[in-house]
Amino acid sequence: MTKTTFQSVVDILLEEDQPFPKKFLSFFSDIDPASLHLLLDAWPRISLTRKRTLLEELNTLLNEDTSVSFDDFARALLTDPEASVRAGAMLLLVECEDTKLVPLYEKILSSDPNPVARAAAAQALNLFVELGELEELPESVHHRAEDALLAAARDDDADVRRRALESLGHSSREEVPALIEAAIEREDPDWQASALIAMGRSSDERWSEPVIRMMLSVDRDVRLEAVRAAGQLMHPSVRIPLLRLLDEEDDPEIFSAVVWSLSQVGGEDVRTYLEALLDKTEDDEEIEFIEDALANLAFAEDLEQFDLLAVDPDDDLIELDALEDLEELDELEELEEDDKPTPNKAPQSGKKKK
Repeated sequence: MTKTTFQSVVDILLEEDQPFPKKFLSFFSDIDPASLHLLLDAWPRISLTRKRTLLEELNTLLNEDTSVSFDDFARALLTDPEASVRAGAMLLLVECEDTKLVPLYEKILSSDPNPVARAAAAQALNLFVELGELEELPESVHHRAEDALLAAARDDDADVRRRALESLGHSSREEVPALIEAAIEREDPDWQASALIAMGRSSDERWSEPVIRMMLSVDRDVRLEAVRAAGQLMHPSVRIPLLRLLDEEDDPEIFSAVVWSLSQVGGEDVRTYLEALLDKTEDDEEIEFIEDALANLAFAEDLEQFDLLAVDPDDDLIELDALEDLEELDELEELEEDDKPTPNKAPQSGKKKK
């Protein structure tokens, strides 16, 4: 892509009375320095509405297409004067693993005057907590992200506190379970939904009971997050409640979440139910989704089978030691057998057999 081509993209972006063609969104992916300079030079002349729409559409494309990356463009907007733009930029960076972003998010979380930007920073730190728990980050970076979120759990704004709680779901810090417990016991559905997100991310079976209980909530968002959390926990106890919801749930999004969670949990009858569902489905998109769920179920079953067949290296060493001991014992017995007298041979001691 040449500067001339991207200049035309910028010119179209500046035409406020015309919708911005979606086919140009990919031009912002892996943007080169010259094109980024052109865009940032024109950025102050673009209306806030146009900027917000652009960032929302880029975020949608990012969720649909794993080959695009808007990291360079998004980084340049982290200091934008508009809080909604800063927040939109952080949403575009949710999969960026660059640890240099952690102190930037920490600063926004602790000192940005706008709660929308602070909440987005809390959400963005989720990735670094998860990577830290997987030991894919230096401990110092991991703990810095956790400390920033624990501090944000005392923020003046409820949305910031809830986003911080959700991101702490991955953390094994001792302070976190009490925060989740306090949130799920609130009567506020927003807090309950955030607690369920944290529960699912924790992969901790202690939360199976409240997750199952919240699947019956009258609040639609709480029910949705409970179903998603059930799939992430993958505990056998959630299978029957999910299968029941498969027959009872009318909300299309929650129903899809039930199907996917069942593919994560697996177990008895799940394949039968999903295949029966596939047989009676006529919508092409639904068919594709259920087929994806069945493929995910097969993958989960293969992993489970692999775990059953896997051998602990320590057990290998124990068995090897035991085998060596048996071999030594066999050698000793052979030597002793050789030392025993026979009718045609006197004992090695030299004494005559009586």
